[in-house]
Amino acid sequence: MKRLLYFILIFTLISFVAQAQKFPSAQIFTGILTDNDTLPHLELPSINVYPQNRFKNKAEEQQFWRMVMRVKKVLPYAKEAAILMRKYEMEVSPDERGQNRRIYVRRAEEELIKKYGPTLKNMSINDGRVLIKLIDRETHKVSFELIRDLKGGVSATFWQGVARIFGNNLKASYDPNGEDRQIEQIIQFIEMGII
Repeated sequence: MKRLLYFILIFTLISFVAQAQKFPSAQIFTGILTDNDTLPHLELPSINVYPQNRFKNKAEEQQFWRMVMRVKKVLPYAKEAAILMRKYEMEVSPDERGQNRRIYVRRAEEELIKKYGPTLKNMSINDGRVLIKLIDRETHKVSFELIRDLKGGVSATFWQGVARIFGNNLKASYDPNGEDRQIEQIIQFIEMGII
């Protein structure tokens, strides 16, 4: 009798364990019919492949790491600019003119200067150059266009002149496959957590 009871107990436990196991759920893929055969079709995300950094000399390596530090310093401000730009576009439409828009832009400008003014004033010219490029990357508009849309053409031209005096260009666009390839590579590494 004890053996029968043990057998029933073990059989019951095994059946509970077998029911508790979760088998992976089936996935449904689209297929492509090729020569009376169906092949699964998957859309894979694109990835960027960069060669291993090989520096010609110590100075080139130091320049790379200075750029890494510069991008790490400036990237959060560019991302914040993109978020604030979307917020401002939602709150005040670009085609709205008049006193309401001017008051809103002035209030937003005072708020931004209060929050970011001291930090931005302490940035170097090269930090500003990278910031201009990254703002274009994040907002898909060059800095000159952003200023022109918010403050007007005269103000944008004035700030372009000031930037040109210091060797920068507010009309500089971001080119991830050309001139700014190294910056794009650094950003990818930062987002992946490598650097």
